[in-house]
Amino acid sequence: MPTMTQQSQKTLERQKLSLPEGHDKLLLHSCCAPCSGEVMETLIESGIDYSIFFYNPNIHPVKEYLIRKEENIRFAEKHNIPFIDCDYDTDNWFARAKGMEDEPEKGIRCTMCFDMRFERTALYAYEHGFSLISSSLGISRWKNMQQINDCGLRAAAHYPDIQYWDYNWRKHGGAVRMLEISKREEFYQQEYCGCVYSLRDSNRWRMSNGRDRIKLGVKFYSNAMDDESNQ
Repeated sequence: MPTMTQQSQKTLERQKLSLPEGHDKLLLHSCCAPCSGEVMETLIESGIDYSIFFYNPNIHPVKEYLIRKEENIRFAEKHNIPFIDCDYDTDNWFARAKGMEDEPEKGIRCTMCFDMRFERTALYAYEHGFSLISSSLGISRWKNMQQINDCGLRAAAHYPDIQYWDYNWRKHGGAVRMLEISKREEFYQQEYCGCVYSLRDSNRWRMSNGRDRIKLGVKFYSNAMDDESNQ
C-alpha cells in the first residue's frame, strides 16, 4: 500500500493534458513569465501545439511592462514557442478604468481588465485560425479563478467557433511548480499585480507597515530564497 508521502507526491505529479475535443492548438494569453512558466512546461510535456499571446496594457509603468514582457520572451525563446507581442494600448485601458480608480483588488476594475485582455485574445484567435484560448492568469493564488474564467467565457462567446479552456492550472502541484520554475529560471519577481492602482495600493500598504516602497526592476527569484528562509 502506498505511503502518505507517496500518495502526496502522486497528487503533485504533473499531468499529461489533452486539448478539449475538436481542437488541435491553443492560444495562451500570458500575463507574465512566473505565472506562465508552469503552464508552458505542462503544455510542452503534453505535446500540445500552442502560441503565447502577450497583451497586458494594464501593466504600469512602461519600465515594468518591458521587464515583464522580456522575461516572457526569454522563456518562450528557450523552448521555441511562438510569441505574439500585442499592442501596449494603455490609453484604451485607462479610458475603460475611468471611475474605477479606487475599486479594491478583485473588484470590478479587475473584471474590466480581464475582460479587455480576453476580448483581444479571442479576437486574435478568431482572426488567426485558433479555436481555443486560455490564460496563465488563474494559476496565481492571489487571483479569483472564477472571476477570470467568467471573463474568458464571456470573451469567447462573442465568436461562434472560439472556446475558452477553463483548466485549473493550480491542480496537481501546478502552483508549487510555478514557484520552483521561477526560482530555477531566476525570473523577475514583480511585487504588485501590474496596474498603476495596484502599485499605489501596494505602496500604501507597505508604508503603513514600515516597509520601503516598491523598487522596480531589482528583485528576482532565486534558489537562494530557500537558503535564506531556512536560516
